[in-house]
Amino acid sequence: MFQQFQPNFLIIGAQKSGTTSLYQYLIQHPQIVPASQKEVHFFDLNFAKGVKWYRQQFKRLSPGCITGEASPYYIFHPLVAQRIYKLYPQVKLIALLRNPVERTISHYYHEVRLGFEKLGLADAIAQESARLKGETAKMLADENYYSYNHQHYTYLSRGIYVEQLKHWMQFFPKEQFLVLPSENLYNQPNNVLNQVWEFLQLPSYQLTQYDKYNSGEYPEVSPEVRQQLQEYFQPYNQQLEEFLGEKFDW
Repeated sequence: MFQQFQPNFLIIGAQKSGTTSLYQYLIQHPQIVPASQKEVHFFDLNFAKGVKWYRQQFKRLSPGCITGEASPYYIFHPLVAQRIYKLYPQVKLIALLRNPVERTISHYYHEVRLGFEKLGLADAIAQESARLKGETAKMLADENYYSYNHQHYTYLSRGIYVEQLKHWMQFFPKEQFLVLPSENLYNQPNNVLNQVWEFLQLPSYQLTQYDKYNSGEYPEVSPEVRQQLQEYFQPYNQQLEEFLGEKFDW
């Protein structure tokens, strides 16, 4: 007997916040069956391929097993929450949130490494609003519209977690979310995994080691830029703490 397919969990983001590491840890559990790839990107970049294509990205499940995927653009893409809710309203959602200052810097150097970003960090941050002008509206008006700038140049915007979670919680109840600080995953991976096992209603499972996946090296950022980022994100971080009722050590 095999269960009818549906993803049991989705790691929805945030980008550059440890989603690859967490997913690699999770699929070591004997009752979690991995997707064909960690980042299926169905609900953001591949939605036009249809649900049948999405189902083909997963293996058939034996009883007692669960499956899921991790696509860190999901949390930020304006159409994803509604798309997931229409298809899988019971799915469990995991969000890893990293200090947005560090996330911004890591995201910028990630785009530089990929060859997508030619501006310096300060200029890229300064140009973000101009690069994004009208893009979200176009995405909402035409679900087939792809915004290169929205995917690649959203250094500040992706770190405003409170707005993203408020949007998602218009569709899904709060109890379907597990929101985790990335720093806890780095510093106390075993404790975080125990939270995830409990959230997914799986028996506890101990890993022998916790490798870091997909982490990049980049130069030190000037104190001025770092200060600018800290001041920018501070009010949003405070709103996030008030919204979730928990403290983030940022």
